[in-house]
Amino acid sequence: MTPTMKSMITFAAILLISSSLWAKPGEPAPDRKAGEGQQYERLILRGGTLISGEGAPPIGPVDIVIEQSEIVQIRSVGHPGVPIKSNRRPVAKEGDKELDAYGKYILPGFIDMHGHIGGSADDIPAEYVFKLWLAHGITTIREPGSFNGLDWVMAHKKRSDENTIVAPRIVPYVGFGMGWKAPIYTPKQARKWVKYIAKKGAKGIKFFGTTPEVMGAALDEAKKQGLGTMMHHAQLNVMRTNVIDSARQGLTTMEHWYGLPEALFEDKVIQQYPADYNYNNEQHRFGEAGKLWLQAAKPGSEKWNSVRDELIGLDFTIDPTLTIYEASRDLMRERQAVWHNEYTLPTLWRFFEPSRYAHGSYWFDWTTEDEINWKNNFKRWMMFLNDFKNHGGRVTTGSDSGYIYKIYGFGYIRELELLQEAGFHPLEVIQAATLNGAEVLGLDDKIGSLVVGKKADMVIVDENPLHNFKIMYGTGHFQLNDDNEPTRVKAVRYTIKDGVVYDAQRLLADVRELVQSAKRAEKTKSEAP
Repeated sequence: MTPTMKSMITFAAILLISSSLWAKPGEPAPDRKAGEGQQYERLILRGGTLISGEGAPPIGPVDIVIEQSEIVQIRSVGHPGVPIKSNRRPVAKEGDKELDAYGKYILPGFIDMHGHIGGSADDIPAEYVFKLWLAHGITTIREPGSFNGLDWVMAHKKRSDENTIVAPRIVPYVGFGMGWKAPIYTPKQARKWVKYIAKKGAKGIKFFGTTPEVMGAALDEAKKQGLGTMMHHAQLNVMRTNVIDSARQGLTTMEHWYGLPEALFEDKVIQQYPADYNYNNEQHRFGEAGKLWLQAAKPGSEKWNSVRDELIGLDFTIDPTLTIYEASRDLMRERQAVWHNEYTLPTLWRFFEPSRYAHGSYWFDWTTEDEINWKNNFKRWMMFLNDFKNHGGRVTTGSDSGYIYKIYGFGYIRELELLQEAGFHPLEVIQAATLNGAEVLGLDDKIGSLVVGKKADMVIVDENPLHNFKIMYGTGHFQLNDDNEPTRVKAVRYTIKDGVVYDAQRLLADVRELVQSAKRAEKTKSEAP
């Protein structure tokens, strides 16, 4: 390998992850306080309607018995609209806790397959992120990169596993090459690094791009070490390795959508870049990306079908993160989302605002034409996702919150809505958000669906989410009540992780106080002489 080739590889790796690595980690999560979540020796949920996560329709009323962290019994105890006969119900013993779930819906805990704890704006407290996730029913996250440092993430993973902090389950992946003493140029170096991060406790690797030889060695070693793999197919390397190339090499999951249109090119091998394009210009990067799907093969074409079928045959997973690109098609909607005032930290808001230094802040001169391009981009992208799913492909849900006007929890619920817009039945959306993610993580024997023997990870809501996912936003669903009064229905009541029951509304109140406290501190600082 020539020095020039080496420098290009190094440059690509640094360019792709440096903006995240420059961010200063926020405060570590504090210890769980008394009253923040409660685990019981035996807990019985009474009379709820169950959505299993396996694609089956709702069933209820059911009683669910949880012993510490495990589901030990699920029993159908009656029929809708008639009284429940007590002789069909599990008997409560002395000391048992009973929770009335009648009229409520019980779902598996959600899995955010692209959940950055940090790595975006400076000084984002872990408590803020974790409580927003849990308040929206997210009980497990895959950390795609561990940009706060693997040791930092592993320390929080350990505390989460022990439930000594208020946090979802954490599955740490590491950005390729992170924590190593020198850039990785050779297959031998790649294998050595993979063994190193496996020994450190990482569960997977996130790739951005490298040479096919280096990536092939890393993927092979990852498989030997039992590590998962995911990739953001960045434009700097996608011409050499698009989605179909990396899938053939053994990659198991793609993030976002980069690399997929390129695998569908019929009359070209490279994106139609204008002559003045510069990857470091964020508006160039995102503006031209909005034209990419229409350069690919048409739906139903031979090329389209062959790529779709080969990916499915390779048991490949798509984690689209539709939500993180939504500002591209409607910037005003995302900037003015109702939750920003109460739930977005000042430091995070500054990170979102236009800047030539911040990744994903590409609003230098975002035009009507840009948004139209992205609307068309979304249509074609969604068509592929739905077609992929309909032919047996696995789609998961990830939010990539902390970027582009998306905040934690809220961005995830929007992802559910967008999958429904793509053509997924709400039950398919729930499966993507639960069981599909668990399968990718190799945890489907423990989480991802509500069955006896699995962990008690679940979310309890007051209304039917299959009717309207908006009820799950922390700000609630805006509607007119029977008294002709506008109101907001806040449906998420409890999130249960490892059998620990959290009051979702209390978690949201804690976050609001964190935000207000940050705003007060900044005001005091600005007024100081």
